[in-house]
Amino acid sequence: MRAAPVPQKEGPRANRDIRGVREVQLIDETGGNRGVMPFFDALRLAEEAGLDLVEISPNSAPPVCKILDYGRFKFDQQKKAAEARKKQKTVEVKEIKLRPGIDDHDYEVKMKAVRRFFEEGDKVKITLRFRGREMAHQDLGVKVLERVRQEMGDVAKVESEPMLEGRQMVMIMAPR
Repeated sequence: MRAAPVPQKEGPRANRDIRGVREVQLIDETGGNRGVMPFFDALRLAEEAGLDLVEISPNSAPPVCKILDYGRFKFDQQKKAAEARKKQKTVEVKEIKLRPGIDDHDYEVKMKAVRRFFEEGDKVKITLRFRGREMAHQDLGVKVLERVRQEMGDVAKVESEPMLEGRQMVMIMAPR
């Protein structure tokens, strides 16, 4: 029976968790570079200041450590990560369904929606559905998709050419 492995902590090592290091490059609480010094001297300086010794750059030789408030440091890192997640936009694929014999007004309403999707930064999957004997007149469907391509050419580019999948023709467009 083996003992359970010690769980790895998230984030940088601090204080006594920094192991296997004799010397560190120390940056004090004001941001000044104190130079290379023994690890235990750096730890003593941090404890005297009432702060923590945090390993900022573990892979350098010697590792760079900074004297700071570890709780505040973790809080600031979480805030930065949350802010980065907030600014990140996921690209969605919106779908517009058309028919080969679509009327002009219906077509214009659909194209207005497509333009709005492109302005929001989303991709659009244009699906043209054939019913019954319309399958014999696929050229009508191709003409509708070509019309969409011509009208949206200024705001979008074709990502996947029109292709037939069963009873429907699909074309994917992405914003420019």
